[in-house]
Amino acid sequence: MADVFQVRVAVRGYELDLQGHVNQAVYLQYGEHARWQCFLAAGVGPDVLVRAGVGPVVLETTIRYLKELRAGDEVDVTCRFVWGDGKTFRVEQEYTRADGVPVAQVTGVAGLMDRTTRRLVDDPAGRLRELATDPSWLGV
Repeated sequence: MADVFQVRVAVRGYELDLQGHVNQAVYLQYGEHARWQCFLAAGVGPDVLVRAGVGPVVLETTIRYLKELRAGDEVDVTCRFVWGDGKTFRVEQEYTRADGVPVAQVTGVAGLMDRTTRRLVDDPAGRLRELATDPSWLGV
């Protein structure tokens, strides 16, 4: 099993709201970026997914804010997939400032959609395992 995947993101000025902290929607963008980087590390880029006729879909997301992120901060965003037996899986992400202070937790439910039938595939972990060159990053 690979270590927990992590990517560092620098806060950009245009991502701030009137209070001077990162806008809530940007946290979702950071999480999406980390998930795609994790997929790429596993060898499952968009081209691979398109050829296979599948794509990841987010079904539910919860953000828990712990501390502010402000201009000039850098944040490490982790990505961990938790697999079960059904068509969906959990995604757990921790956001930690470069100085070690936890700033947010994002959890979600996702699935892998068949792009032709527009339905979730029965075994998303198995399907991704087949497609990946290094499935350990995906926890499969």
